[in-house]
Amino acid sequence: MGYGLGVFLLAIGLILALAVTDSISGVDLTMVGWILAAAGLLCIVLVAATTASRRRATTVTTHADGTRTVSERNDAPPAY
Repeated sequence: MGYGLGVFLLAIGLILALAVTDSISGVDLTMVGWILAAAGLLCIVLVAATTASRRRATTVTTHADGTRTVSERNDAPPAY
């Protein structure tokens, strides 16, 4: 999903809220635009929050000669 959906919803919402002057009977396009813009902003914030909280796994390996090797693995999916 990534940032793309959030940016798309935000752009469509702002276009509907600020630029469209047409009307559809029974539908307030300005309100629909603001709702889509808020949903897009929420999506962007949620993607940023989940990307920031990456899971990390640390492994410590002790070798036969007594030395230690520390390796970290990042299990988070790539952010697009």
